[in-house]
Amino acid sequence: MRLPGELDEAFELGRTCALAAECDRDLRRCAQMYGGLFPGAAFGPELYAALSLANAFGAPWATADRLKVVNRAALWVRALERLVDHTATTREQVNQLIRDCLEVADGAPPRTAATRFLADLRDELATVKEFADLHWLWRDQLGRTLAGMARAWVWRDSAAEVSLDHYVGNADSHGSCFVDLSHLIYAGDAWAREHLEELRPVSEQVQRYLHLLGDLASYRRDLSWGGLNVLLLGVARAEVNEAMAGLAREAGERIRGVGEPSPRTATYLWRQIGFTAGYHNISAHLPAN
Repeated sequence: MRLPGELDEAFELGRTCALAAECDRDLRRCAQMYGGLFPGAAFGPELYAALSLANAFGAPWATADRLKVVNRAALWVRALERLVDHTATTREQVNQLIRDCLEVADGAPPRTAATRFLADLRDELATVKEFADLHWLWRDQLGRTLAGMARAWVWRDSAAEVSLDHYVGNADSHGSCFVDLSHLIYAGDAWAREHLEELRPVSEQVQRYLHLLGDLASYRRDLSWGGLNVLLLGVARAEVNEAMAGLAREAGERIRGVGEPSPRTATYLWRQIGFTAGYHNISAHLPAN
């Protein structure tokens, strides 16, 4: 028995769970600040816990304050998804939401709960001195996320025939790259902030994987709600699994290139894949280390 080592591992697991619990409390307080944006029927306790756990285990060396932006950005993306997927009934409503978000990203005052949340996120990022120079990149990724969600709305509304390649190509609708960039601006190391343009393609590859993983995890819900899901486009699960295995392999190769100059960035990105797959118990397509 290797009790000292096992005790060290247990200590770290306990510390990370405590970090996740603190993040969870912050997210719940945050959700209460934006009335009506997070109805209980759509945002149950398990969502706040899942987001908090994913980011605590993704960056266990951080404090809850340093994880504030990544957690809140992830929560904001979920709120936006609901507005686009389940609230908007016309293309113009989707377009108006996009215009409002981009205007707020550029500094305009918010007019809705969703844009007030975004403005608060923008203002928190502005406390980082580098944000002035990185704002354009953050705003550009926000635009890509919004455009991806709008494209997905059109596909679902028109019952369009979409290939697996096109579906994966619209992975910006998942929003995780926007979350990653927000996190690295706010809590990343100096190298990460200086190389965000190089890191974005790495995050985008992780996002492609998570886009498909999210569909496997939410298939039953999407089937009952009429949501857009790759498995509802006539793509076989075996084909999706094969695609995910390839996406994970390429993500791993790209992340390894980040490991030497920024080990914590590499760990964070790889754990987004590993933790999410483990959380949903969907790991057959993960490459062996």
